[in-house]
Amino acid sequence: MPLTKVGGAAQLARLASPALRAHCGRMMHAQATAHSPEQQLQPIRILLVDDHAIVREGVRAVLDEHADFAVVGEFANGADAIAAAASLAPDVALVDLKMPGLTAPQTIAGLIERVPGLRVLVFTSFGEDALIRATLDAGAIGFLLKDALQHDLISAIRSVASGEAFLAPAAQRQLMELLRKPHATRDALTARENDVLLLVAEGLSNKQIANRLHLTEGTVKGYVSQILAKLRLQDRTQIALYAVRQGLVSGS
Repeated sequence: MPLTKVGGAAQLARLASPALRAHCGRMMHAQATAHSPEQQLQPIRILLVDDHAIVREGVRAVLDEHADFAVVGEFANGADAIAAAASLAPDVALVDLKMPGLTAPQTIAGLIERVPGLRVLVFTSFGEDALIRATLDAGAIGFLLKDALQHDLISAIRSVASGEAFLAPAAQRQLMELLRKPHATRDALTARENDVLLLVAEGLSNKQIANRLHLTEGTVKGYVSQILAKLRLQDRTQIALYAVRQGLVSGS
């Protein structure tokens, strides 16, 4: 009896010896299970960090439609996300650019410290040059606009999960222009701004600085804002880090 191309293994199993039939049975089982869900790679484990619940719900709804994604945790701030990161073992973290509490760079650095190898995708509106640069320094490898389409979100997650950088097309030119800008130097500061920078780096409050320099607290606040803008820093912590890196104060 000739063997047809389709179902040939089954026919051979019926005609062959018991030993060969057993071997053919194993081959048929292997073929049937080669592409079963159990044989597929584990889904990408995703952590959502955004202070807006409606954003997290919307992102989760999109991701839940894809079998290769699994949202393992949702947090409204960086501190809570960092505390739980090690136990959740995410592959990718989606982090909002601006949240209360820890900044995005602090959150990203903390997450990567807890979960080495974690890939970070940042949600951004590209409105904060200093903060975007800081997230790159902290380890982010992807940037996605919050008004992105669903397929952009999916592509972004899959790209960063594989270790590839992702930048939403609408933001490419903006980020490239930002990265071409040189870091501002201390020379951009006035003498008084330099005085304030050093005192901020020493950990003094605006009130303490005002007393030390015989200024009003409001004036000191204005100087701090000017320092942040000129050096493209995000907060007082970054001022302190800048001062340490520049050798202006001790890092101990």
